[in-house]
Amino acid sequence: MRRANRDELSPLSFLARVRRVYGGRVAIVDGDVRRTYAEFGDRAERLARALVAAGIGPGDRVSMLALNRAEVLEAHFGVPAALAILNMVNTRLAPAEVRTIIEHARPSLLLLDPALRDVAADAVTATGVRVVELGPPYETLLESAGSGPQLPALDDEDRHISLNYTSGTTGRPKGVLYTHRGAYLNGLGEVIETGLTCDSRYLWTLPMFHCNGWCFPWAVTAVGATHVCIPKPEPGAVWRELRAGATHLCAAPTVLIGVVGHQDAGPLATALTVTTAGAPPAPTLIGRVEALGARVVHVYGLTETYGPFTVCAWPGEWDARPDDERHRAKARQGVPYVFGGDVRVVDPEGRDVPADGTALGEVLMRGNGVMAGYFDDAEATEAVFAGGWFHSGDAGVQHPDGYVELRDRFKDVIVSGGENISTIEVEQALARHPAVQEVAVVGIPDERWGERPKAFVTLAPGVTASADELIAFARQHIAGYKVPSAVEFCELPKTSTGKVQKFVLREREWKGRKRRIN
Repeated sequence: MRRANRDELSPLSFLARVRRVYGGRVAIVDGDVRRTYAEFGDRAERLARALVAAGIGPGDRVSMLALNRAEVLEAHFGVPAALAILNMVNTRLAPAEVRTIIEHARPSLLLLDPALRDVAADAVTATGVRVVELGPPYETLLESAGSGPQLPALDDEDRHISLNYTSGTTGRPKGVLYTHRGAYLNGLGEVIETGLTCDSRYLWTLPMFHCNGWCFPWAVTAVGATHVCIPKPEPGAVWRELRAGATHLCAAPTVLIGVVGHQDAGPLATALTVTTAGAPPAPTLIGRVEALGARVVHVYGLTETYGPFTVCAWPGEWDARPDDERHRAKARQGVPYVFGGDVRVVDPEGRDVPADGTALGEVLMRGNGVMAGYFDDAEATEAVFAGGWFHSGDAGVQHPDGYVELRDRFKDVIVSGGENISTIEVEQALARHPAVQEVAVVGIPDERWGERPKAFVTLAPGVTASADELIAFARQHIAGYKVPSAVEFCELPKTSTGKVQKFVLREREWKGRKRRIN
């Protein structure tokens, strides 16, 4: 029997509370748009009512293709308030990729940013999905809601709240299902781990389509902080908002590289918390961000884990460590978030590897921060949860203090003459060179050793370095067998979310040859 004093956990309760407590405070800043929490709550409710009036209800999908803007925040509450499932579509995908997602998600409605009309055109033509463009058509939709109909009550916290698609860089993207309960707990986890308060100003450098913005649309709202929207994380725009008082942001390392290297970069007057993940940040990059006066929170996760699942929890006494030691420690992926769960590193037989910082295994997770499953793909869901744990596909080690550190994706590990080489370790060594802006390392064919590391390097603007110089530099920091045998200077291929596509580099190097080591 359901207890009278029990509520179903949902981030919908966050907006309901701040609408009442902080109704007059500014909730959203989007260019010239300023909306209070009372206005934010009213518009999200009207969106929900309009959806219900249109026949959209429990379990139906509502897709949205839009840059970071106020209406996306409204959809994060309005769509689930109708008990529908929000499907944020990656704005950086090609038209054919958007079509693939829309065909698979089968939404009842597509909320579309006019700036992305051309990107969605193929999907709209192919599926016939109803489209409401943001702007006047969207405002008309909200106005049509009136005061009714009655919104359905959330009857089960395990209802799906959102559908997010993986990047699909090595295969067809999979739809990842989040629940109201998971979104609620992950949102509160972000509040705790990043120190959000009602006085915070959160800058939207992270795309809201990516894992629902790592659950920050819900987290920032939970405490009544201010959302500051910018459509894209252009370094100049970021610095403008930092100078205006932004206190928190999230960004992948590739975005941070652009921010710290921008001509406007300089010491910060306002305390800033930078949460980073996506690819392991080099200790050198962490040092550059901290040198501006920012606090770095390093987290780790996947689309399947609502974004961040672990955090490099930071005891204050570690601040006294030497800079290099402190930055290396913060580059680790850490321990599970405060909202609960567990992380293990296991060998191929499923046994925990020794916690010695050396033994390599696969990172597994289980708990409140793991997805409900893949949409319409029971086979893939069963495979990835083999043994009751989510299998990340990431290779890592566990240190004696319990902290996990990634070494690579398993498919990226280089096996040279029987020795495992972590491409991340090689990349971090090269990233310490002042001329290196970005670097990716992959294995290339070698007649004697099977494969050897090769580095692909993007140099910092206005700086030069030779391949021999970088190879000699790497030899000072890592074992000789790990040192790249070749260096190529180029722009790195990346996914639409900014991750380096190592498989593109690897396939080019192995073209016409069978890779002997996987």
